[in-house]
Amino acid sequence: MTTIFALSSGRPPAGIAIIRISGAASHDALAVLTQREVPEVRQLVRRRLIDPADGLVLDDAMVVAFAAPSSATGDDLVELHLHGGVAVVAAVLGVLSRLPGLMLAKPGEFTRRAFDNGKLDLSQVEGLADLIAAETELQRQQALGHVEGYLRDRVDGWRAALIETRADLEASLDFADEDDVPVGLTIAARDRLTLLSAELEAAAIDATRGERIRDGLTVAVTGPVNSGKSSLVNALAKRDVAIVSEHAGTTRDILEVRLDLGGAAVTLLDTAGLRLTTDPVEAEGVKRAIARAASADLVIVMGGGAARSEDLQIVGKCDLSGRSAGWDDGQLHLSTKTGEGIGTLVAWMTIWANKAVMRAEPALVTRERHRLAIVGARVDIGNAIMASDSVIAAEYLRGASVELDSIVGAVTNEHMLDAIFTRFCLGK
Repeated sequence: MTTIFALSSGRPPAGIAIIRISGAASHDALAVLTQREVPEVRQLVRRRLIDPADGLVLDDAMVVAFAAPSSATGDDLVELHLHGGVAVVAAVLGVLSRLPGLMLAKPGEFTRRAFDNGKLDLSQVEGLADLIAAETELQRQQALGHVEGYLRDRVDGWRAALIETRADLEASLDFADEDDVPVGLTIAARDRLTLLSAELEAAAIDATRGERIRDGLTVAVTGPVNSGKSSLVNALAKRDVAIVSEHAGTTRDILEVRLDLGGAAVTLLDTAGLRLTTDPVEAEGVKRAIARAASADLVIVMGGGAARSEDLQIVGKCDLSGRSAGWDDGQLHLSTKTGEGIGTLVAWMTIWANKAVMRAEPALVTRERHRLAIVGARVDIGNAIMASDSVIAAEYLRGASVELDSIVGAVTNEHMLDAIFTRFCLGK
């Protein structure tokens, strides 16, 4: 297998840059770079890095070697902790690229090797990707739980229940004529499967919450033209992200702003003003606004626009109307110019967002792939419960096991793996 290398830390310049080398030739590469013996594994030591082509010093660095399988990737591994200048990093990467047997890593290749070597299962890999992308505290907590094996452990428990039930069923087939087969074995298997099906159903139902934490909730700001939608978005974002103008129809397309509301990620959508128009571009913006509002988790209706009972109605410009900011008959009055009422809105939205995603336990299922596998397993279990023949029931249970195996990567296909690992950066 080719030895791979890449910058594993952020883009320079930085205080420190870390380059990883993983594979059978990684220790030899370290010896060539330092022109010294490889230090004892897991010992961080200071070494000069030298270009073997001309003997010039590249950097005065800290280096550490790890031996397979006790490394992050499961291969022999080396980390070079460099001064994080652009020229330093480029020089070291350039030397590595010229060493025989070394190749620049593809996106996600280090993590793919960790998966292939059994250091991480697929649910942990996805959790790692989510941890890197986490923007809020709830996203960090959820992702870290998956990295630490929260979903894997539950899947292992479900698979163990299936294996036990399949063993009982197959024993009843193998020893059907024996007197010592436990009485009521089929009833016990059915009861066990019924409990497992209920557990899987609860996990599938809760999947929406996990995806909401990972992807974020969506809040659409809608209403008539010049009702103050863009001004509200700017006030909530605490910066000018939307163009504000007295001319109607300024917002033509949907503008997205990410917010962190008490640890919950929220995407705020500034939509085009709702009105009849002959301008084809503005008309398309209105069409998109209606579509996005229909799929949003919350719709904020500004300026007395048409609202449903579940929408949040806001009346702006209370500084001009002379009304006091605050709640009145289910509507929130505020001023984006003076800031009155904005704090009340943020507090309300924070409570709403956290109610939408918080439970006593962390979310177990965070991806559509997980949910579909759980639903598929539950369908197979339901068919097994209804089957009148133990042979057919056992076959359905094998199908359920395959579905659950796919969550942790025990059963995979290359296209799915490629789609998952290529989302990582070069150094992961």
